[in-house]
Amino acid sequence: MNLLLTGATGFLGSRLTEVLHSRPDINLAAAVRRHAEIPASRIVQVPGLNANTNWSTALADQQVIIHAAARAHIMKDEVADPLAEYRKVNVEGTLNLARQAAKAGVKRFIFISSIKVNGEQTPLGQPFTAEDAAAPEDAYGISKHEAEQGLQQLAAETGMEVVIIRPPLVYGPGVKGNFASMVKLVEKGLPLPLGAINNQRSLVALDNLVDLIITCIDHPAAANQVFLAGDGEDLSTTELLRGVAQAAGKPCRLLPVPAGLLQTGATLLGKKAMAQRLLGSLQVDISKARELLGWTPPLSVEQGLKRCFDDSVV
Repeated sequence: MNLLLTGATGFLGSRLTEVLHSRPDINLAAAVRRHAEIPASRIVQVPGLNANTNWSTALADQQVIIHAAARAHIMKDEVADPLAEYRKVNVEGTLNLARQAAKAGVKRFIFISSIKVNGEQTPLGQPFTAEDAAAPEDAYGISKHEAEQGLQQLAAETGMEVVIIRPPLVYGPGVKGNFASMVKLVEKGLPLPLGAINNQRSLVALDNLVDLIITCIDHPAAANQVFLAGDGEDLSTTELLRGVAQAAGKPCRLLPVPAGLLQTGATLLGKKAMAQRLLGSLQVDISKARELLGWTPPLSVEQGLKRCFDDSVV
């Protein structure tokens, strides 16, 4: 099978490249913005992801595309119009690629979206499902939703199959962002006031997400479906910190400060969004992927966290 992967040098793309290249049944072409030494049958240099990108060389003889390239979520975006910048890449760039792919005869287009299309938080015990109405709140989530809508319309018009996967926070070796910051705090052994948080959050280990994506490459039931990704185990922030500490072999020093007090303090300090991520719930229901695809996350949360610190994992 001939397969094109975009975003091949990113956090997710790098692991996908390793796994796909090891598969004898897949002839992998990796699209990159600049020269990169990565394991792939063919490396195609593409200058960028926008409405004018010419993908003809990369698309030659491809049957499946995994589109992981995107303008990633930026916590402190300093551009004048963040939504316009996200749209240039995540909407216009994605749909330009998809239109060219359909014309080139690509059979299936797998789009890595985001749980932010569903929203930012859930009531405790009421997880998002793949059938919920979209409710994105920030520019990144809006851009991903608009891309999904455009892809679904294109699928209806052209017959190219579209598969949409929405992951929550992805963690694994080399992770960056908020999860990496949390890991650093735990590794330093600093006391943290997060020992009494009773929320529930869904995460997805990098290798679990990769496994779901690969399942969707040729599974007949995946065509034109939306799937939520996850580990199938939800954790409170307190449980997650303890799990990270155990995986890192570090002591866990958590102070049982009431969540209400932390929320009040964060609001006074202008850190309401950060408090929501630490104190609020965001749960996803992966039963659709389980039932329709027969998919089960291969790693437990404990195993996934351990891989964050295991240099021997390949």
